[in-house]
Amino acid sequence: MLKIPLKQYGLLLATYLQPQRDRVFWVAITLLSSIGLQILNPLVLRYFIDTAIAKGAEQNLLLAACLFMVVALTTQILSVVATYFSENVAWTATNALRTDLVEHCLNLDLSFHQSRTPGELIERIDGDVNALSRFFSQFTIDVLGNVLLLVGILIILFHEDWRAGFSLTIFSLIALSTLILLRAYAVPYWANLRQAYAQFSGFLGERLAAIEDLQANGAIAYVMHQFYQILQQWLPIYHKARFAGTLLWSTSIGLFTLGNAIALAACAYLWQQQAITLGTAYLLFHYSNLLRQPIETIREELEDLQKAEASIHRIRDLLQVQPQLSMGGDQSLPEGSLAVTFENVWFSYEGTGNEEWVMGNGEISSNSSPTPYSLFSPPQLQNISFHLPAGQVLGILGHTGSGKTTLARLLLRLYDPQTGCIRLSDVAINSIPLADLPQRVGMVTQDIRLFQTTLRNNLTLFHPHISDDHILQTLNLLGLSSWFHALPQGLETYLGADSGGLSAGQAQLLAFARIFLKNPGLVILDEASSRLDPATEQLVSQAMKVLFQNRTGIIIAHRLATLQQVNKILILANGRMVEYGDRQTLADNPDSQFFRLLKSSSTEALV
Repeated sequence: MLKIPLKQYGLLLATYLQPQRDRVFWVAITLLSSIGLQILNPLVLRYFIDTAIAKGAEQNLLLAACLFMVVALTTQILSVVATYFSENVAWTATNALRTDLVEHCLNLDLSFHQSRTPGELIERIDGDVNALSRFFSQFTIDVLGNVLLLVGILIILFHEDWRAGFSLTIFSLIALSTLILLRAYAVPYWANLRQAYAQFSGFLGERLAAIEDLQANGAIAYVMHQFYQILQQWLPIYHKARFAGTLLWSTSIGLFTLGNAIALAACAYLWQQQAITLGTAYLLFHYSNLLRQPIETIREELEDLQKAEASIHRIRDLLQVQPQLSMGGDQSLPEGSLAVTFENVWFSYEGTGNEEWVMGNGEISSNSSPTPYSLFSPPQLQNISFHLPAGQVLGILGHTGSGKTTLARLLLRLYDPQTGCIRLSDVAINSIPLADLPQRVGMVTQDIRLFQTTLRNNLTLFHPHISDDHILQTLNLLGLSSWFHALPQGLETYLGADSGGLSAGQAQLLAFARIFLKNPGLVILDEASSRLDPATEQLVSQAMKVLFQNRTGIIIAHRLATLQQVNKILILANGRMVEYGDRQTLADNPDSQFFRLLKSSSTEALV
């Protein structure tokens, strides 16, 4: 059973309703005024009935009728006004919560995002927050207001006749207690249903993003099979959640029928004893019916709370996920090109959990402190040490899975090594503010992401201070002038997230343009020319010469042709450094791996 302390409800409400104090005040005033008028109107009707039976003055009857209509109309107007204010409160509060969740997720580590699908996070951020709309707008006020309405009705019933008041008070306590117990029973089923929604959204998002590969490889039937399996697993979860909700609803119907029977029996008995007038009998029965509204409203709020409580639990869990990376220190990097130093760096993607570790000497240690690598997962990097002087270019070679991309990710602090130290110009990388590092280290991969926004925003990554002249000079340098001038709206032309209308080479050159405009001190190219045709690759090669002027560079490549301009060579195999040294020295040494690679013009010698 999910249990969240009331303190956390209050904290959540206070956080997102405090900025809207005025609106919340008016929601409370209009709702409570409407409730007060609902208690008043039956008294007016009782007066009208008793006066009519006693053949009272027509003027009094007319005034009572007019008062009844005015009160009824005012109640409806207040309800509309309360709905308007509460919807505004809910919209503002949920948008603020969405903003906090999006910002929180964007600041979480890459390991967090790699363990979850985008669709699942969308459901967590949007679906769960939508479930809290009523919780923010009316939950507290509705519950409080209807409790007051319930208490007010019972006080009037006691005032009219203690027997009617006592019997209906007992009924109300039993009804509320029963509904609260059923609410607690239903909460876990709604939580499971919310999780099923999230997993389904993640499945759809992942498959739709890969539609080209699915169609090209004839995997549509397999995806549909998975789709049906998910729906079959989803159905019993949905049935259990709906059954829990239906049980709450049907129980309330039975209770209200019992309440009406109690009221009718009490009215009949008191009328027979001549203890009440006909108007009072109507009043007692009307109030017993009116009891249904606050109890039903409280029931509905509790039913909504089942969904809200499950969403609050999931939102709380998401907000409690903390980045594994520290925000860094306050040291800054020098201007210009940056030297790169790795000192005994060990890294495993599974090296941050509570598993056992194998020491370099073969001993097994618990997770009391980080040690070289996991017993259950071979490390991606093992004892890597090298120094790349500022202004030089390093070429990294190795088979797929040898640790080349992992090394680049560590330089961007997408992950931290378990042991060892990485320095940029003698500054430990974890002592640099995490937000500053991407401004000094630029990376281009073979998978280019373009956003559904203007070309200007795609090139500057939404940086407003880069001039149009600088952008146009960069495009001209990369040979994109002809393509640019053919665009209908120049820099304001919208590009799609799927690179629609762009060749792979053009998309790659746009990624190069981003690096030029950022002007970092260290540039990493991770297979950046692997998808280019020879002519475009030659164009990129010329641009790289300009890019690496007065900058340190790292080129990760499979093809030796892309390493013509590097100063140093690093060869990796199975996470270990096989060879490191000056390119020309290694090329002239018949015993070196690099020499054999040049002779064979392939990477087969790395096996």
